[in-house]
Amino acid sequence: MANFKFVQNKKCEYFPCHTVADESKFNCLFCYCPLYMLGEECGGNFKYTHGIKDCSNCIITHMKDTGYDFVQQKMLTVIDIVQNEYLDKHKDEEKVNIK
Repeated sequence: MANFKFVQNKKCEYFPCHTVADESKFNCLFCYCPLYMLGEECGGNFKYTHGIKDCSNCIITHMKDTGYDFVQQKMLTVIDIVQNEYLDKHKDEEKVNIK
């Protein structure tokens, strides 16, 4: 595994911030989930309480062997959303496919 895909901060007062079976495989790289803004399309284990997304039962981005790759794949969706939003406001520009 590439070093940039996994980091732990065992000195953090919240480590681990989710309940996991094996703390040695808990990845802190995405301390705040970059997929939160995808709402129901994030692919994680979440629930809504009074309209607020609660990700406390989600560990998908914190999984040592798969979390980084999962986030990178979903970031293509984030890029697409941002690109479409921009192009809706700038009709003179054309869309480029990044996938």
